[in-house]
Amino acid sequence: MVDPATVGAKEKIVKTDPNRRLVVGIGGASGAIYGVRFLRAAVRYFDEIYLILSGNAPDVLRQEMDIDLSETPTAKELLGFDAPQIRFCQATDYFTPPASGSFRHAGMVIIPCSMGTVGRIASGISNDLTTRAADVCLKERRKLVLVVRETPLNLIHLRNLTALTEAGATILPASPGFYDRPQTVEQVVDFIVARTLQTLGVEQDLAGEWRHEP
Repeated sequence: MVDPATVGAKEKIVKTDPNRRLVVGIGGASGAIYGVRFLRAAVRYFDEIYLILSGNAPDVLRQEMDIDLSETPTAKELLGFDAPQIRFCQATDYFTPPASGSFRHAGMVIIPCSMGTVGRIASGISNDLTTRAADVCLKERRKLVLVVRETPLNLIHLRNLTALTEAGATILPASPGFYDRPQTVEQVVDFIVARTLQTLGVEQDLAGEWRHEP
């Protein structure tokens, strides 16, 4: 027998806490290891991660890390283990949550971020999902962290980075510190991963605070 009180009632939807959602872009700049190790750490702190790979990212992953992604990539291919909270988004698909300001989340990280991507975001050019999602972060006043990897920088780069800083983005160059005497490439990279997580408000345990904890 149908309960009259339930007729027409909407099905209850369990939603993820927006603070447990994250948008991540892996760009085509050199430094794919930054993106991979960041994701390996981020899955510990976020329930949903919307991942956007640039068109060149798979080639860089193959060149620098011997990671071969299929046409429909999986977390296991990218990270070496299953991570159901990672949702791959097509770079050309605007019908996906990060493309809209109504989709709330803790912020977006582009790691590594090329100067081409920096220039397009600074100019308001949303030519793919990465730049559109970044534009959404700026207009909605959400955290946007750009882990840029380029050297040296020309005047155009510097002006674009200044414009993005003025618009509310955080520019976090892939410029690791060495005061903790890292012994491996992974430890060098994790310095930047730790700082990126801290910028998002995550109490990470990859790196201690300077002269406060090991």
